[in-house]
Amino acid sequence: MFSGEEVSKASARMEALGDLDELNSALGLARCQAARPGMRESLLFVQKQLFVAAAEAATAQEKAELLTARLGEGDVAEMDRLCAELEAKIEHPHDFIIPGETMAGACLDQARALARRCERRLAALNESRQLENPHLLVWMNRLSDWLWLLARWEEGRSRLQKEKRI
Repeated sequence: MFSGEEVSKASARMEALGDLDELNSALGLARCQAARPGMRESLLFVQKQLFVAAAEAATAQEKAELLTARLGEGDVAEMDRLCAELEAKIEHPHDFIIPGETMAGACLDQARALARRCERRLAALNESRQLENPHLLVWMNRLSDWLWLLARWEEGRSRLQKEKRI
């Protein structure tokens, strides 16, 4: 771990770290597919923030002073701002979206699903008192919301919606 302890590869902490790494890789794939102006820069910014989240998840609480950065209230506020900015740009769908309308949209939808898994893993660490930063959990929640909005913006009006059952 970042704080020096050795833990089992099967531990909840290592599961969370693996999921954060997988999410960062998925965001990299989305970033190289992104076509909208500013999207690549925004995704790179978030990828860098994920390293801060991973460092925190890799640090025992009693050694939290080793961390040079932590996600905090300001980071949550920035993610809220990014979400509000996108909400103003998109037309909200009226049904469930079928991922895959565009390559970038599909990558972002996959990243959103991975972000939700990361959120669940970090929540489990929080419940077992291995992680004690409520801002990190809120930021992860907002991240998945932002990724959903970003996918809708990337796809524009061209998107498949689930057919309603009659």
